[in-house]
Formats: sequence, C-alpha cells, structure tokens
Amino acid sequence: MSRKAQSQWNFGELFPAELTRRVLTVAELTTTVRKLLEKEVGEVWVTGEVTNFRAQASGHSYFTLKDASAQLSCVLFRGEAAANREFLADGQKLLVQGTLTVYETRGQYQLIVRAVEPQGIGALQLAFEKLKRKLQAEGLFAQERKRPLPRYPQRIGLVTSPTGAAIRDVLHVIERRQPSLEIVLAPCRVQGEGAAAEIAAGIRLLNTWSAQTERRSPDRRDQELTAEQAGSETGAPAETQRLDLILITRGGGSLEDLWAFNEEAVARAIFESALPIVSAVGHEIDFTISDFVADFRAATPSAAAELITEGPFASRQFVAAAAHRLGQLVRQHLELDRDGLLQLAQRLVRVHPRRQLREKAQYVDDLQTALLRCVRQGWREQRTKWQTLQQRLVRLRPSTVFTLRRQSLRDLERRLREQSRHIVERKRNSLEPLQARLRLLSPENVLARGYSITTDDATGKVLHSASETTPGQQLKTKLKSGEVRSVVEN
Repeated sequence: MSRKAQSQWNFGELFPAELTRRVLTVAELTTTVRKLLEKEVGEVWVTGEVTNFRAQASGHSYFTLKDASAQLSCVLFRGEAAANREFLADGQKLLVQGTLTVYETRGQYQLIVRAVEPQGIGALQLAFEKLKRKLQAEGLFAQERKRPLPRYPQRIGLVTSPTGAAIRDVLHVIERRQPSLEIVLAPCRVQGEGAAAEIAAGIRLLNTWSAQTERRSPDRRDQELTAEQAGSETGAPAETQRLDLILITRGGGSLEDLWAFNEEAVARAIFESALPIVSAVGHEIDFTISDFVADFRAATPSAAAELITEGPFASRQFVAAAAHRLGQLVRQHLELDRDGLLQLAQRLVRVHPRRQLREKAQYVDDLQTALLRCVRQGWREQRTKWQTLQQRLVRLRPSTVFTLRRQSLRDLERRLREQSRHIVERKRNSLEPLQARLRLLSPENVLARGYSITTDDATGKVLHSASETTPGQQLKTKLKSGEVRSVVEN
C-alpha cells in the first residue's frame, strides 16, 4: 500500500498514477503514426523500380517502388494532375514525388504520388521523348517516306556553323575522296537560343535556291543569286546549280549543346524539304530528332561525308579497271562469235540432204526391227495366257478340288486332336503345383508334424489360450490320427 489505511474500509490508493498503463486502440496508434510521418517526413522524392503495377477501373493507379533491399507502396489518384503517367509500368525506374502517409485500414504506410519522372532523365530528355512520340505518331519517322541518296552527287547543300569543327571534317573528307563535289553553304548557329530557327531557315533557303536555279534559263542570269548570297563555293552558272541533297551537321556535345536539333521547327523543316537530307549531329552515341526525321543518319560529320561520296569514291576502282575490262569483253565477244561460226558449220553438216536420207533409212530399219520385236513379244504373251488358262482349268477340276478339301479336313482333324492333347497336358501341369501347395497348407499336414488342434466340444471354437477355458469345460483335441476328449480341471 502507498499509505496506511485510516479505517478498516479505507485501503488507500490501490493503483498510483505512476503504476497505471496507457492503452491505445489500433486506430489511435495508427493515427498517431500517420500524423508523425506526415509531420516529420511529408513531401519527399523517392527513386526505385516499379513493380506490381495495376490500374483500377476507377482511374487510380497502384504500384510498388522497390530497390535491392526494400519496397514502398505507392498510389496515384485519378484526380491528381501528374504528368508522365505513361511511364508507370513494371520494370520502369522512376523518380516520384509525393506525401508519405499511412493507409489506416491496413495499417500500411504508403506514398501518395504527386509527380512522376523517369529516373536519370531531366526536363530536356523528357521533352525529347514527348516530341519524339508526337512526331512519330504523325508519321515523320515513317520508313516509307525516306528517299534514297543520289549515287553520284555533283552539288550538295551544307547547313552548319562556318567556324565549327564539323565543317572542317566534312571538307577534309570531301577533298580526299571527291574533290569535284561542289558545296553550297547556308551558315547558321548550331547552339544556343535561336539556333533552331536559323537551322530551319537554312534548310528552307537551300530548297528555295535549288528550285529557283533549276527553273532558270541561261537568258536570265542577271536575276540569279550571287555565290555570296547563296553561300556557294562555286561560280557555276545558275542553270547547273541544282542541289542533289542537303547535309545538316555539327560536332559532339552535351544534350543541351545539341538541343537545337531536337526542336520541332527543325524537324518540320526536314520533313518538308524537297531534297534528301542527311543528318550528322554529334558522335555515334548521340541521337537527335533530326536523325529520326532525316532520310539518312550518319554517326559523325566525317561519316556523313564518306556516305555522300561513297559512289564516286567506289567508282575510282571501276574506272581504273575499265581498260582491262574492255579487253576482256572484246575477247569474250570474239570467242562467242567463234563459237557461233562453229555451231553454224555443224548445223550445215546436219542439214545436208545425203545425211538426212541416211538418217531416214536408219529410222526405217529401226521401225522394222521394232515391228518384228513387237510381233514376237505379242506371240509370247498370247502363249503365256493360254498356258495360264490351261493350268487354271486343271486346278478347277472337281476331283482335284475334292482331294484338296479332303486333305485339308484331315489336317484340321489332326491339328484339333493335337491342340486338345496340349491343352489337357497344360492344365494337368498347372494343377499339380496347386495340389502340392494345397497339401502344404492343409491342417492335416500340420498335424502330421506333431501339432494338434483343441476346440470347445460344445461350440467347436478353436482355443488359442488357456484363459479361454473354464473348469469343467469339455474339450476336443484333434491329432493326426483320431481325436482325444478331455475335461478342464483348473
């Protein structure tokens, strides 16, 4: 007791405050945990791999974020204005933002998602993916609209920076592989604000210039563009200055540096271009929207120049071997003519009248021989048929048939007797082991070995134990020979 009792009924304070326990219900404890999580953690960004994703008919999406050692339940409600819902799928690695709370019904902590981003992909990459899907849905990437490049281009348009490394690489390769190739340059910026508009304008300028120069005649040279206005490196007459293709290029860089080639304006300009376009932006690992829209994509500026000059470069070997090839063709032609003359001579020998008469006479001899062979063959066949009919008549005589049937009946009778005898012997042989087993299992055989069987004389019940008997009970003991009756004394 905490203090002495003042009366016999005053027991003092039985349960002091320091000894009492605070008991919470499950709901109270869960609510406390939820409030603590929402207060201490609140809004967080979490990264992990999506698993167990399911989209309910109500529009809500449920999934689990997991990593190597833990997992977190997440829910994205239908009314939440969260972008990038399409990235929610099993196996996707995502970066999600949301409020950490507790779902009190199951006592499970979960993340109410507010935003979704692919893991490791920033705003630029996200915009890249969105534009890529949009243009692909519109058919700008369709393979059936891709145009082949001319095998022997004479003049190309180049859209790039006049001070960058890409133009130097392109010029170096062209100088080495096809020095006669003429280049019309449309200078533009390839990085920074406004670069995309300049690239698109350069593509349209080259298309317009090529179309105008193709329509002009030599009489209107006073109205044609100067080489300086068109950025041309050649002073050829305007009527010969139609472009074969356009190359847009720049060197490597980060995603931000190459972003001008991911703009929709550049993609639309490439799609609307009347000339085939080769895109060579960045290095081999870099891919831009312009690469997907262009007719051909080259890994590097140098690779693009090699692709464009492949036809003339490969033709060098063909031209070098042309003399040898011409001589070979002449020799082949002479050999063919010689073979033709030999065939004509052989045909003349074959169509000579004397040879034809001899062949006809030989043919008549062959026919006569074949006729005699057919007559002899027909006579042999008829004789064989008569012999066969005679043998059948002999076989079908009644006496012969009766003899054969009688012999068959005797054979059947003999086989029946033999089979009956075999069956009896087989049954006898199978019966003997059974008789031997019966003798071995017979009680009499057991009695013959010195054993006996004791039964109750009144009921005939076989006794197995002395406890089954009572004094005065009459017993009957069966031996091998005879029976013994007795009375139980004790």
